[in-house]
Amino acid sequence: MSDDILMEVRKDYVLSKLRDGERIDGRAFDEIRPIEINTGLIKKAEGSAYVKLGNTQVVAGVKMQIGEPFPDTPDQGIIITNAELVPLASPTFEPGPPDENAIELARVVDRGIRHSEAVDLKKLCIEEGSKVWIIFIDIWALDDDGNLMDASALAAISALLNTTVPAERFEVGDDFPLPVRDLPIAITSIVYDDKILVDPCRDELSVGKNTITITTDQDDNVVSIQKSGPFLLSEKAFEEVLEVSIRKAREVRKLLAEV
Repeated sequence: MSDDILMEVRKDYVLSKLRDGERIDGRAFDEIRPIEINTGLIKKAEGSAYVKLGNTQVVAGVKMQIGEPFPDTPDQGIIITNAELVPLASPTFEPGPPDENAIELARVVDRGIRHSEAVDLKKLCIEEGSKVWIIFIDIWALDDDGNLMDASALAAISALLNTTVPAERFEVGDDFPLPVRDLPIAITSIVYDDKILVDPCRDELSVGKNTITITTDQDDNVVSIQKSGPFLLSEKAFEEVLEVSIRKAREVRKLLAEV
């Protein structure tokens, strides 16, 4: 059976369940799949984390080095985020340089961290105008069963929480924990007709990738919004998505704090 036929079969099944007011895996519309977080798995990295969201699996690693600051922020460190979609993770991923999906993923994760000011970048200044710490966040998608966005964002902030600044190795003082001061959480929902499904799995995305990702900080402020797909949201629908995103982010943040 061809992939196109399988996709149509999956789509018909998802739609039939939605018409009955159900999801294919029995979750409530606002229910997130089980989350597993493990940190410190990559010994050669300054920080690392593995996140499993349902069957979606992601690893994030953090490396740090000393470099020059940007001219407009001479007293602040730098964050650079990259994402790699490993071909083994999904039949739709191809080898080669990052495609538009990987670039979008990295940018959304980066915006959430940067706009929430999750890391106190001023504390990463060594010599104003000449030396600052550069944080490299690398994300690898190991298994894509839908919603890589949320899993990647959660893996990134988890890895940052696990990071130790390697000052001794660079002979600029003693090692110290990365100054993380906020916990941005991304919540992605798929919008279909009048239904909002939080944390869509891969089969649910067969009805159309009409998704919206809202990232909030620990004060419930919206720090990033990413909309994918050709769909319009009414003011009422947007308010519903916003409310559920904030509420579910609190749940995930509580889990992260416990870990």
